[in-house]
Amino acid sequence: MIAQVGIIMGSDSDLEIMSKAAKMLDKLDVPYEMNIISAHREPDVFVDYAKTAADRGIEVIIAGAGGAAHLPGMCAAIFPLPVIGVPIYTKSLGGQDSLYSIVQMPSGIPVATVAINGAQNAAILAAKMLSISDERLRKKLKKYKEELKDQVIAKDHKLNELGYKQYLKEM
Repeated sequence: MIAQVGIIMGSDSDLEIMSKAAKMLDKLDVPYEMNIISAHREPDVFVDYAKTAADRGIEVIIAGAGGAAHLPGMCAAIFPLPVIGVPIYTKSLGGQDSLYSIVQMPSGIPVATVAINGAQNAAILAAKMLSISDERLRKKLKKYKEELKDQVIAKDHKLNELGYKQYLKEM
């Protein structure tokens, strides 16, 4: 099956976070490819990836980046379809540097941006974008939302059954 989503990151240190996007796409049966590509260390490889992604069937790119976080913005400058940026937590500035780098794009080069380390939400957003023309995927997203609702209802029942002190002990 041809990948519809490209998940990219500049370093394998981002893999733990970005794998959450892959897990969510797996749950929703959305085909993806995942690559480590550095916009700074291998700009020629990066440019080739972004230029050819749509031709390979990629409809949305999820780009995770920490620090200066150029990867999502540069993707958006080259790739003609939606790009979702995932700011990665950094030790020096707690990911705020990444967040600001991704959201402060110049006019005409939008990057949808999720919370710091929000790769799971990036995958859900990508799936929602794809579901505009995919009824099957829309049904899977609806089912996922129902599962979330059921989880909250179950937790509420457990809290009321046990009381908050016992509930906290079991968390």
